[in-house]
Amino acid sequence: MKRLTIRARLTLVHGGLLLLAGVVLLGVTYVLVDQRLREPLTGVIAKADVVQATPFGKVPAPGAIEQVRILLREAQDEAKRNALESLLTQGAVALLLISVVALGFGWLIAGRALQPLHQITGTARRIAAADAGGRGLHERIALRGPRDEVKELADTFDLMLERLDRSFDGQRRFVANASHELRTPLALNRSLLEVAMSRPGASAELRQLGETLMAVNERHERLIDGLLTLADSEQQVIDRTPVDLAEIAGHLLDQLAGTPGPTVRRRLAPAVTAGDPVLLERLTQNLVENAVRHNLPAGGEIDVSTGTVDGRATLVVVNTGPVVPGYEIETIFQPFRRLHHDRVAAPQRNGAPDRAGAGRGFGLGLSIVRAVAQAHGGGVHAHPRDGGGLVVTVTLPSLGVAVPAPPARTLPAAARG
Repeated sequence: MKRLTIRARLTLVHGGLLLLAGVVLLGVTYVLVDQRLREPLTGVIAKADVVQATPFGKVPAPGAIEQVRILLREAQDEAKRNALESLLTQGAVALLLISVVALGFGWLIAGRALQPLHQITGTARRIAAADAGGRGLHERIALRGPRDEVKELADTFDLMLERLDRSFDGQRRFVANASHELRTPLALNRSLLEVAMSRPGASAELRQLGETLMAVNERHERLIDGLLTLADSEQQVIDRTPVDLAEIAGHLLDQLAGTPGPTVRRRLAPAVTAGDPVLLERLTQNLVENAVRHNLPAGGEIDVSTGTVDGRATLVVVNTGPVVPGYEIETIFQPFRRLHHDRVAAPQRNGAPDRAGAGRGFGLGLSIVRAVAQAHGGGVHAHPRDGGGLVVTVTLPSLGVAVPAPPARTLPAAARG
């Protein structure tokens, strides 16, 4: 059963109290009028008795006086009954009309009183729908009006958003700076290994050790490159150029032609969007590489399709492979997280998913895909494929569809004070 909203409850309470007050007022008025209508009859009867007892003039017969008294009483009762009935009927109609008008005004007043709460709720919903990386935290409520309880709540919420936004920005800057700093020693290691391996008198054992160390160094370079891409893609894209997802996908699939692996099917219709070509190419490349990596060892298939659906540029990558449980879909979008069948690192701890270890990939591919898509105002959705495998769909604003820029950050009064 659907519960009533606060606005509806406030309206009903306001209208109910007014209706109750009107009923009480109508009842009190009814009692007072009923008592007041009895007094004129007593006065008239008393005057009739005086007329009967006076010595002047002709004295009416006692029977006539009694008849007059009965007629007066009947007339008084009739008038009283009509007056009370009119009071009840007309009062009830008036009370009903007033109650309807009061409910209407109560609905408007309650809506106006709850408007700040709707603004707070809308801001919180947009931030929650943005992503888990803190990108939506740039938005502020910036509620205007008298400094009451609701204004203090909005300012406190803005202060919390400001601090969270700074925290996420600091985290992203730390990842980017640390990745940049780590590139230098890795490049130095690569140079030293190449020099040692290229010496004329290098033994076979030294060359084998150098190749192993070069592979480890290359793996670390790919990890740092992924971290840098993830940090860069979590920022809002400002400079946008027209990009056709079909052209990017076709270029990447042409590079796969002739290489051993799953069968690739393509259905590439124009899907033009606006964004950063490098990041969008990385998004498509990660999806294709993920489909190849997690496919069946032999006889697998990959289906890549692009197009424009409902004014959105769409990229869909479907691959066969092991069955993916629906409850693990969100896991593959977390950094350094991989599916159970692809884990080659340490076993699970306390039932939590394993961190990516020394096996294939680092668990950054789909994290980068989600970050890039959301940085372009789009989104990514995945669901298990019937029979095993995965279906990943990326939707981006089509070219010509405006992407709202993030509003300026405004520090609330509570934070400034």
